[in-house]
Order: sequence, then structure tokens, then C-alpha cells
Amino acid sequence: VQLVESGGGWVQAGGSLRLSCAASGRTVSRYTMGWFRQTPGKEREFVAAISWSGGSTNYADSVKGRFTISRDNAKNTAYLQMNSLKPEDTAVYYCATSPNNWDTRLRLIDSWGQGTQVTVSS
Repeated sequence: VQLVESGGGWVQAGGSLRLSCAASGRTVSRYTMGWFRQTPGKEREFVAAISWSGGSTNYADSVKGRFTISRDNAKNTAYLQMNSLKPEDTAVYYCATSPNNWDTRLRLIDSWGQGTQVTVSS
């Protein structure tokens, strides 16, 4: 499956962005989908995950209450709504899929997107 992220950009602290992850090549409706982020010199870190049905979600402590993950299986797409953004949220954000119905932190990943840059200025 191919994953393509969009929606990244530049925003001032306190602002919002909405990332999208469009899957193609096969349906991902039975897969967990999620988001990771990475800054230079650091390991890629988990941000959020959503189960195949959308009924379960999981978030990193650093984004709880500010970010919301959702999905539209009819569109084969996942989203990450990011509110109250902070400079420390600046990173390249990657979409990923897990072949498990519910993989709370996407510990088994079978596809990655190419990433989209998010920059939050203070």
C-alpha cells in the first residue's frame, strides 16, 4: 500500500493544522492506522493510533487533549487534527499502517508514508 501525507506547513504557536493520510493500492479498512513524528537527530516517535473501526484510539502523553486522530474508511484516509500547537511539535510527521486490527502503538508496521513537515513558530 502507498501512503501519502498532506496538510503540513507553518503555523504560529497556538494554531491548528489538519494532516491527511491517503492510502492507495489496497483497502486499509481492517488495518490500524497511525502517526509518528521525527526531528533531526532523534528517533521517530509515536504520536497517535486508531483502530480499524475508529472505535479505539491511543495517543502519546505529549499530545493528549490537543491532537485528535480519525479515519474515513470509505475514503481510505486517516486524519490528524492538531490544535494548540507548540514549537516542540515541530517535526516531520509520518503516517503508517499496521496489519493488526488494533495495534495500540503500531508496533508492527507494514507501510510508511513519505512524511510531511510541520513547523510551529513561537
